[in-house]
Amino acid sequence: MKKLLKIVVILLILAGLAAGGYWGYRRYLNKPTIIQYRTEEVARMDISSTISATGTVEPEELVNVGAQVSGKIVSFGTDSEGKEVDYGSIVKEGSVLALIDDALYDAEARSARAQKLQAEATILSAEANIKQARAQHLLAKSNWERASDLYPKGSVAKSEYDSAQAEYLTAQADIAVSEAALEEAKASKAIAEAALDKATRNLEYCVISCPVDGVIIDRRVSIGQTVVSNMSASSLFLIAKDLKRMQVWVSVNEADIGNIHPGMAVTFTVDAFPDESFEGEVHKIRYNATMSQNVVTYVVEVSTDNSNGRLLPYLTASVKFIRDSRKNVLTVPNAALRYMPESAPEIQTEPGERVVWVRDGNGIAPVKIVTGLNDGIVTEVVSGDLKEGMEVVTGSSVVVVEDSDADAASGGSPFLPKPPQRRRR
Repeated sequence: MKKLLKIVVILLILAGLAAGGYWGYRRYLNKPTIIQYRTEEVARMDISSTISATGTVEPEELVNVGAQVSGKIVSFGTDSEGKEVDYGSIVKEGSVLALIDDALYDAEARSARAQKLQAEATILSAEANIKQARAQHLLAKSNWERASDLYPKGSVAKSEYDSAQAEYLTAQADIAVSEAALEEAKASKAIAEAALDKATRNLEYCVISCPVDGVIIDRRVSIGQTVVSNMSASSLFLIAKDLKRMQVWVSVNEADIGNIHPGMAVTFTVDAFPDESFEGEVHKIRYNATMSQNVVTYVVEVSTDNSNGRLLPYLTASVKFIRDSRKNVLTVPNAALRYMPESAPEIQTEPGERVVWVRDGNGIAPVKIVTGLNDGIVTEVVSGDLKEGMEVVTGSSVVVVEDSDADAASGGSPFLPKPPQRRRR
């Protein structure tokens, strides 16, 4: 019995809620409604169709100055203002950037120079030995010829004849030995000269000179630091050759790269100067694409003038590649091209025509137009009956009013029946 009573109570409550909801719904339907339109004016302005991307400001030409010998940095040079070379220093070609301890290289150069002198002395000695050997050869030849004439006559013993012959042959061999010694001495001199050239060049490499006029972007060593001349640790300074010309390296998606070409106009902004726009043009498209998370991008080099020096290396740039542009043209908001009122009649249009809705008294009316360039916010009006200053509808909403006279709903859609009105008491 209690269970049945409980079910009856629940059903009564649900019935009451349903009745209340129905009464509220009917009361809502009996309230007057109006349609409020959101509008914007047709205006003239400059528009452009762009491709957006991000990039990094880079110096147009960078020179990485390294060390070709190993050693300890003992001092830095001075810049064009006489100050010690540091970040941002302006340097000239040939000026000293840093000095590496040259004690060992100086000793090697002096040792190589001594070896060269020794080789030269050896050459002089070998040349003297050749002259001596030739003189001995002449004497032995004369003795051998004399013995050859007297031996058949019995005036010279067999032993003297053999001795003269042996001395002659030995003198010939001594000349060949002396000449070989001379060639060896010349080879030693060549080796000593090469060693001296190497030692002298290494000694010169202890002075790190600036290869170009420019600005030091990065100084990667300190006094007392030991540098090692290999590919991974020899970089000492990074020099920008000319900061009056800069580049923006922009990563462009493969879907947009086909619309970009050298000479294309570009505008960009940087966070350091958010209210200032910079101009440039496409200089080069690099073909070595990269893939990250299945997205292929290309690096596009954009050249820009930096005569005022405001752009700094490695700023992040928001770039827009200008595909096309129009000056002082009639435009409508893109939202107006998407708006379509409820229950609107079908409007016949020609290919290329679009329809916008404009204010017409208390209602709205359609206007056919032909559109052109679209910048993502507004669209160019090429032809049509739109005039500057006309209000085009970009959206609408239905508003229920608590109390209204017969004119309250006059702003409703011209294509909908007027909502029922309540009589005033």
